[in-house]
Amino acid sequence: MSTSTQPVMHTPPVVSSEEWETARKELLVKEKANTRARDALAAERRKMPWMAVDKAYSFEGPRGKVSLLDLFEGRRQLIVYRAFFEPGVFGWPDHACRGCSLGADQVAHVAHLNARDTTLVFASRAPQPDIARLKERMGWNDIPWFTITDSFDADFGVGEWHGTNVFYRDGDRVFRTYFLNNRGDEQLGGTWNYLDITPLGRQELWEDSPEGYPQTTTYKWWNWHDSYFPDAAPDEKWVQISTAGEEAFRKQSASEKR
Repeated sequence: MSTSTQPVMHTPPVVSSEEWETARKELLVKEKANTRARDALAAERRKMPWMAVDKAYSFEGPRGKVSLLDLFEGRRQLIVYRAFFEPGVFGWPDHACRGCSLGADQVAHVAHLNARDTTLVFASRAPQPDIARLKERMGWNDIPWFTITDSFDADFGVGEWHGTNVFYRDGDRVFRTYFLNNRGDEQLGGTWNYLDITPLGRQELWEDSPEGYPQTTTYKWWNWHDSYFPDAAPDEKWVQISTAGEEAFRKQSASEKR
């Protein structure tokens, strides 16, 4: 019979509510500094140089052959995640790579990205019928998923491992603006983290962005994911609610600094 036991956990001390609140406030100072540093890093990304993409790339989609330009779906920004689902990958043909699948499970509703002129797509080398089957099985039907048919993966650093490339469209011209992989991918999935790696960012007034970049009033563009409409003005009731909430947060923050 096995006599092995779990190691003893050396947990933090148990303290009073006053001591707990003091510890929380001390940590909060560092957390706020981290938030400001993260915002500054995102601002640096928006000022990175761009690389022109002059080579033509081809993909297969649900409706046939498409180009890299087509993947934008008319929007200005494109995020392409290279997911491993193809022969030779562990899990094939029933599943995609476990890590890539965990990433797909984290993706927020893409309507919020679309509202910020941003398209998110996944790309793999599996044929479209297999991709359609996988999406249906795993509940990923909202994620546009294309088949790589040429050297796109090798040319953009995702031939052997997963990675995320970001592109910007100016008319018919396409530029590569950012790339991350390895542990950099694990933070992705949420709307804010995706927008923070794009050249236009969240497009809100508080951001440090180059002159002329599109920016709107903070919070006011938010909507239910089934209620975004092109060129719709912010809902007046939501503007009132979000403004009141922002003022309350600012008052609370100011009182905590006293």
